[in-house]
Amino acid sequence: MLLKALCFLAAAVPAFSQTSPDAALQPPTTAHYAELLAAPGHVRGIHLTAWGAGSAKLRGQTIAKMKRSVINAVAVAVKETDGKVYIPGVEAAHKHGTYAPAISRPEEMLADFKAEGIYTIARVVAFHDRLLPKSRPDLAVKTPSGEPWRARNGATWVDPYSKEVWDYVVAVARRAADLGFDEVQFDYIRYPTEGDTSLCRYSKPHDSRSGVANLAAFLSYARKKLPGNVKVSAAIFGLTTSSKGDMGIGQSIHSLAENTDYIYPMMYPSHYNPGEYKIRNPDAEPFKVIDRGLRDARERLGFDYDKVRPYLQDFSLRHDYGPREVRAQIIAARRNYIGSWLLWNPSNRYNWDALTPRAYRAFVDPDYPLETRPVVKTAAD
Repeated sequence: MLLKALCFLAAAVPAFSQTSPDAALQPPTTAHYAELLAAPGHVRGIHLTAWGAGSAKLRGQTIAKMKRSVINAVAVAVKETDGKVYIPGVEAAHKHGTYAPAISRPEEMLADFKAEGIYTIARVVAFHDRLLPKSRPDLAVKTPSGEPWRARNGATWVDPYSKEVWDYVVAVARRAADLGFDEVQFDYIRYPTEGDTSLCRYSKPHDSRSGVANLAAFLSYARKKLPGNVKVSAAIFGLTTSSKGDMGIGQSIHSLAENTDYIYPMMYPSHYNPGEYKIRNPDAEPFKVIDRGLRDARERLGFDYDKVRPYLQDFSLRHDYGPREVRAQIIAARRNYIGSWLLWNPSNRYNWDALTPRAYRAFVDPDYPLETRPVVKTAAD
C-alpha cells in the first residue's frame, strides 16, 4: 500500500501558479521545470563532519557506500559553529588559534572524492563563532555595555557588518577553493536568534533593510574574491521558502538567490513548529512539509527557483527517521521539480537503504540508470 502511495506521489506534478505576485512578468512554465528535472548533473549529496571526512578510514568507508548508492556529492564542514577552522593553510586561523587539524591532509581527501567523480562542497560557517571573539572581542556582536553578546547557550557571534570579519571568513573559503573544492557553501549567513537579540549591537546601524543588504554585499564580495570556476551557495533557514520578509535574521530568499549560484534551505521537518502549514506534527509528516515549502518557493522565486537545492532530514529527534521518511522528502522534492538535494545527519550516519539505485528507481525516478552512477559535471570537466 505504501509503495503504491509513494509512486502516485512521485508521479503527481502540480501546475505552476501563473498569478504569483512575486514571480517574474513571464514566470517559468511547467515545461521549463520538467526540462530542468530531466537535465543531467543533479547533485544528490550528504554532509560530513570535518572529522568524518578527514579520517582516511571513515572516508573510505563512506565512499564505498556512496559508490553503491545514488549519492554523487559531499558537503564537508571546513569551518563550524564552534569557530574551528578544519583545513590548514589559513593564516588568520593559525594566528588566532582557531585551527583544528581534523582535515590535516585536504589534498588527499579531495583526491579520494574526485577519483570517484564525487562533487565536493566546502561548508563554511560565516558569523556564528565561539572562538574568534576570544582573541578578538572587538570583532564580536556586542551588548550595549560593549561585552560580546551571548546566546542562551553561551555562544558568541562575530559582527556580520565588519569588513575584517568578512576577510576572515572569505580567507577560509578561498583556501577551500584553492585546494580544489567545486563549491563553497556559506552557512549561518544571518544574524543571531537564540537569546535576547534586542541587546545585539553591531558596528553599523542595523534594521531589516540594512541587514538584508549587508548579507547580499557579503556574498557579492565573497564571489569576487573566489575563483570564477567555484560555485558559491548559501545554506538558509527552511522557512525562508515561505516567509515574505527576512524572518528577523536578514535572510530574504530573493536577495540570497540573486547573489549565489545555489541556495540550500534547511528544510528539516523536525525544526518546524507544530501547526506550521496547518500540519499538527510536522516532524511526523516529512512529505507534506517539503512539498508545501517547495511549492511556496516555486511560486515566489520565478527562474531563481532553479537554484534551490534543499537540505533534507536524515536524523531522528522526536520522530524516528528511517528509509521511508528519507524517501518521502526526496519524492516531495521531485514532485516540485527538484532533483538536487543534500541530506543532513550530524553523526554521518545515513539511511543508505533509501539511497540504493534500485530503491531510487522504484520510488523516485523510474528512468534512473542502474548500470552507471551519474556524476556531476564541474567547470573543470
